[in-house]
Amino acid sequence: MKADIHPKYLDAELRCACGNVIHTRSTKPSMILGICNACHPFYTGTQKFVDTAGRVDKFQQRMVKTQAAQAELAARKKKK
Repeated sequence: MKADIHPKYLDAELRCACGNVIHTRSTKPSMILGICNACHPFYTGTQKFVDTAGRVDKFQQRMVKTQAAQAELAARKKKK
């Protein structure tokens, strides 16, 4: 391996809009997800029948949560 060409891997924190936190390693110290294995229907085994208008509303609510989490993270970084 060549020296000084590989990215530095840091302990990373992945935050989902549902509140789930996953600790892993990545080149970024933190990331915010819109959906994870704790809230995704495929992994939870729950199937929900929702009309198309309900799906759009649900997506918009999830986006609002994700944007709020990103704004909170940005505010924390500014305080440091």
